[in-house]
Amino acid sequence: MLFSSMTFIYMFLPILCLIYFLSKKEFHNTILLIASLIFYAWGEPKYLAIMILTIIINYYGAILLEKYPKNKKLTLTLTIITNLSVLIYFKYFNFIFDTINNILNTHIDMLQIIMPLGISFYTFQSISYMVDVYRGEAKAQKDIYKLALFICLFPQLIAGPIVKYHDVNNQIENRDVTFEKVSEGAKRFIVGLSKKMLIANTMGAIADKIFILSPDSFSPVIAWLGAISYSLQLYFDFSGYSDMAIGLGLMFGFRFKENFNYPYISKSITEFWRRWHISLSTWFKEYVYIPLGGNRNGEIKTIRNLGIVFLLTGIWHGAAWNFILWGILNGLLIIAEKILKIKTKSEEQKNEKITIRILKHFYTILSFVLLWTIFRSENITYAIKYIMNMFGFLKTNPSNTNLLYFIDNIEITTLIIGIIGCLPIFKVLSNKYSNNKIYKFATNLLLIILLILSTSQIASSTYNPFIYFRF
Repeated sequence: MLFSSMTFIYMFLPILCLIYFLSKKEFHNTILLIASLIFYAWGEPKYLAIMILTIIINYYGAILLEKYPKNKKLTLTLTIITNLSVLIYFKYFNFIFDTINNILNTHIDMLQIIMPLGISFYTFQSISYMVDVYRGEAKAQKDIYKLALFICLFPQLIAGPIVKYHDVNNQIENRDVTFEKVSEGAKRFIVGLSKKMLIANTMGAIADKIFILSPDSFSPVIAWLGAISYSLQLYFDFSGYSDMAIGLGLMFGFRFKENFNYPYISKSITEFWRRWHISLSTWFKEYVYIPLGGNRNGEIKTIRNLGIVFLLTGIWHGAAWNFILWGILNGLLIIAEKILKIKTKSEEQKNEKITIRILKHFYTILSFVLLWTIFRSENITYAIKYIMNMFGFLKTNPSNTNLLYFIDNIEITTLIIGIIGCLPIFKVLSNKYSNNKIYKFATNLLLIILLILSTSQIASSTYNPFIYFRF
């Protein structure tokens, strides 16, 4: 089931809210768990068993970990291997054997494997639970239904944010549902829905028209249009989903941490990753980078640890070489910034000259637009040719030279709105005028208009999944 569907917005969610808000507090977890299982099974009932198996494995794994502390390292290792084995089978099995076929010129047959929705996210959440129990940051959950709720809670089940167990275990045990939370959550949900339906889908239509073509069949201007459109699509699609997930969480009493903090205003790739998909980067920091030693054992090992983290980040995003290359290049840029001692913290950057800040911002924008081009391309060869075209290094025979074929007036307006929306303008205004009655009224009116516009887009569009569903 999609958040951006009539079924969810006007049937599933209202019915769930009615039952949830009218029921006693002691039934809230049970209601949410049943709703989450229905939500997941709605589209892929056959894969529900995989998620239930994951819950059972981690439930007993954590109990064994506490019961037999002498063997806790072995228990943790076996449980993590089991979690990752399921993920590797569904996500990487065919990629591994396809690579073997290409290298060794063998002919191993591929299997017809369809990756279960959300498996990358709930696998990482399961691992966070096991590690938190291992470290003593949380106790093993004796109630399997509460652990099941953590792993399959529907707002963040399919595409995050990745919720760490120690961040929400107390909320699972005890949380309040207030009018303020429900109101704030509903508003946040509408903002996310609008990002998805009104900006991301519009930018995606432009990007799809361009990226489906051969890189030598259009001009550099159109190549840049495609890259910029995809950069906007990805940001508004994924941050929109996160907004919707955080909003839904609030409506049911949960406060999830922010997943995006205006990443496109960054002045370094290091800062970009502090602002982009924060739940993933902090997960890798807490459960991979720091256990490897972090930056505690000298520059060489710090570089090694960063390289490992971003290689794994690329692999996590998908079973394709362009994702792996994308991860490696992100890591190399961050390592280069560390070696060159480029200031990456906002408070340090404020003391720099304006020209330096502008140049750093330009470098960062150029970097992530080019990196997203690799991310979007069907393979590395396509990405290289596309980027060569962007800089005029590819011999082209443009059969598509009319810019207006790819973007009309409405899409131009949406592109401009998208660029403005990447800036924290509305955040500054909200902080400044949060108690102003006229501003509140105007904001609420705008949200109603956005909901109507988004609903009309849903009604007139076909299946429109979120980009990160396939990761």
